[in-house]
Amino acid sequence: MTTQPAALPHIKVLDLSRVLAGPWCTQILADLGADVVKVERPGAGDDTRHWGPPFIKDAQGNDTDQATYFTACNRNKRSITLDLAHEQGQALVRQMAAQSDVLVENFKVGGLKHYGLDYESLKAINPRLIYCSITGFGQTGPYAERAGYDLMIQAMSGMMSITGRADDVPGGGPLRVGVALTDLFTGVYAATAILAAIEVRHRTGVGQHIDMALLDVGMATLANQAGAYLNTGNAPQRMGNGHPSLVPYQDFPTQDGAMLLAVGNDGQFGRFCEAAGIPTWAQDERFATNTLRVKNREVLLPLLEQVTRTRSTADWVTLLEDKAVPCGPINDIGQAFADEQVKARNLWINQPVTQSNHPQAAIESIATVASPLRLMDTPPVLRNAPPSLGEHTDEVLASLGLDAAQIAALRSAKVIA
Repeated sequence: MTTQPAALPHIKVLDLSRVLAGPWCTQILADLGADVVKVERPGAGDDTRHWGPPFIKDAQGNDTDQATYFTACNRNKRSITLDLAHEQGQALVRQMAAQSDVLVENFKVGGLKHYGLDYESLKAINPRLIYCSITGFGQTGPYAERAGYDLMIQAMSGMMSITGRADDVPGGGPLRVGVALTDLFTGVYAATAILAAIEVRHRTGVGQHIDMALLDVGMATLANQAGAYLNTGNAPQRMGNGHPSLVPYQDFPTQDGAMLLAVGNDGQFGRFCEAAGIPTWAQDERFATNTLRVKNREVLLPLLEQVTRTRSTADWVTLLEDKAVPCGPINDIGQAFADEQVKARNLWINQPVTQSNHPQAAIESIATVASPLRLMDTPPVLRNAPPSLGEHTDEVLASLGLDAAQIAALRSAKVIA
């Protein structure tokens, strides 16, 4: 994160999304320099502002009313409040859309058409507009009008059927991934589609409608597991931390806890065996190739556990780190942020909250995870901490040409807060 020129400073994004998938998409664009204006409901704002605890702490260590969830996906944006049910609010959205490159929304299918803010209506105003709709099930199909949340999609897509321990193991049963994986992946896919549409617009001069569905993304991110089913007809099952196609590739007990060993090829297995003092295993007719190790995992894994228990996790990491054998500790999130590599990559950032009119001015800074996009010439930028609700309303409306009296009239009419 530097003051070097950003990649997308010329792109204006109108963000009508909320919760996670849409805001994750627009935060990616904002980190790359795009001017993202986030439109929120007066008095309430994005749902995730209230998804707590935990809440942001003030300078005295007391909870504010700002949930930490919101801060994870709304950095570098400007927040305005606007009542879309009000005709004047709709008119302001049209005015902003006329000047925008991209619009991102996650209303139910047809929800914005009632307000004259659907793609066809705004395309007539701005043919260059790239309009990205994010829904649970897409714009077509029998489920199109259903609401969809990440947990539901993880269940329906089969993701939960391959996450967790097998039914016959203590603690077995389907589990969700520990973060809203399909929301996050949908945000990344949506940002990718938007950037592709911008490139197409360079050639054609016109925008287009992008139809992103959480279910589509959930199915796509099954990756090799989907490939296994589609080509064999056999549905993969839960294996805990084991891998269906690689052995050894999971957690193992150590002298003082556990470690993760991720052997991806026969060379790595040979080097592991040599370092661990069991060199003959690499030539054993049961274990010499990955295919043999997968077939004989029930024999190999208990033998490996006897070996891994002879050293501490740190000793194993030290032993294997110069052997090109992937091995590491199983950290909690606090330990992960304390890791030297994480610190060296500056993945923990604090943005100061300096606005004198900020309703929570007692908040000194807000911490977020740095963008992983490391463009050497046009790196991600840091401009705004996650905004307070409506923090930039007057500023954005003034840029549309409204004077103080007009803004006050909108506030009096409760079009804005």
